[in-house]
Amino acid sequence: MSRIGKLPISVPAGVAISVEKDNVVTVKGPKGTLTTQVDRDINVAIEDGTLTVSRPTEQKRHKAMHGLYRSLINNMVEGVSNGFTKQLELVGVGYKASLAGTTLELALGYSHNVFIALPKEVTATAVTEKGKNPIVTLTSIDNQLLGQVAAKIRSLRKVEPYKGKGVRFVGEIIRRKAGKTASK
Repeated sequence: MSRIGKLPISVPAGVAISVEKDNVVTVKGPKGTLTTQVDRDINVAIEDGTLTVSRPTEQKRHKAMHGLYRSLINNMVEGVSNGFTKQLELVGVGYKASLAGTTLELALGYSHNVFIALPKEVTATAVTEKGKNPIVTLTSIDNQLLGQVAAKIRSLRKVEPYKGKGVRFVGEIIRRKAGKTASK
């Protein structure tokens, strides 16, 4: 049995979960509402403040879906109650970040600045302290969307292994390579 899939999800106070027809799961909480379509073969049951996800058979497809939908529903419950945050650090000379409304402007060493229109579900803040690298903080209730936006920003200038310049997650460990050695 799936180790992740068999774990029950405890529903915190202030969060309401409803399972509608066609296995549409809706989670409402203090921070917002999230909805997802669960595969028709996966059973979702709510009993005594806990939600359980079960599969009908031991088929490979059902095993794969079991843990997936349990994790997605757990992320929805966590998102509407606490929310999710990701922090990106811009490492490099002249790298800057600024926010104008829902548009994030990044100076990443290219000839022109890069503008990113953020989805309405994602909010961002850009902090630049003197002597430190700029940090962009992204927050959202939807973990999947937040990860996609953060990955898109990171892909604009991936960290190179020689000097460590680029966009990285805060706390990410980068494997550094040694450069050429000087010869006589």
